[in-house]
Amino acid sequence: MTTDTHNSLIAVPPVWFITGCSTGFGRALAALLLERGNRVVVTARDPETVRDFESQGEALILPLDVTDQANIETAVKAAEARFGAIDVLVNNAGIGYFSAIEEGEDNQVRRLFEINVFGLARMVQVVLPGMRKRRKGYIVNLSSIGGLMSFPAVGYYNASKFAVEGLSEALWQEVEPLGIRVMLVEPSGFRTDWAGRSANETQRRIDDYATTAGIGVQRLREGSGHQAGDPKRAAQAIVDAIESGTAPHRMLLGNFAYDGAMAKLEDLRREFTAGEAIARAADFPKLTHERAA
Repeated sequence: MTTDTHNSLIAVPPVWFITGCSTGFGRALAALLLERGNRVVVTARDPETVRDFESQGEALILPLDVTDQANIETAVKAAEARFGAIDVLVNNAGIGYFSAIEEGEDNQVRRLFEINVFGLARMVQVVLPGMRKRRKGYIVNLSSIGGLMSFPAVGYYNASKFAVEGLSEALWQEVEPLGIRVMLVEPSGFRTDWAGRSANETQRRIDDYATTAGIGVQRLREGSGHQAGDPKRAAQAIVDAIESGTAPHRMLLGNFAYDGAMAKLEDLRREFTAGEAIARAADFPKLTHERAA
């Protein structure tokens, strides 16, 4: 986008719409983007938690609950009215939940999916019409290394991120012919407040899981605030990828994410190769040319 001022072309900074900016990646992204002169729609369920961004450049502060369809539509309309269009949608809002699978509480699991999966899908559905009309835009979906591999104590969280991965893969096949790019971000442990504040924990304790899910919860809680990942460096990597114009479909962030993903690839390759004969024998036998004639 350009605008003609005094016979010279001046680039108009892109508009980023970020969900879940009160902490973590969302806050780090908003701060970096505003510092670099971008126009940013900074959202949170409680807008007072992000009110400090009002003095940091072209920021539009909006309340947003991604489980509320009317709220989403109102926020997107307000962003488009203020800035004209949304160039980059970052689906960052999300929560965690710690529980062995058997210990899972239905209301907590449904809330997890309502935010992490259905809320993300709602945002995509409401923002896409404008991007399709302009035949350009970026959608950045925050997944996790837990969207590629699972761990005890976070099976339901893993399931929500596996869903985000599947949705995003289909989405980029649908919208890239229209000029819209989609990028999945797959971080490992970062010093956000995800494990300390943003993740509920089951109240249905089963002693048999103490040495698997139980230990997993303990380690996650104790490690909160001490993770290896730096949210500011992650934000920088995301912004650089989008600004490059050649963003990958997947972006691993963190040493654990990279090592874990590569190990998972090797495990899959080993098991699939061992089962190749069984897999190929499961189809109906192919007719020979002689029998077909």
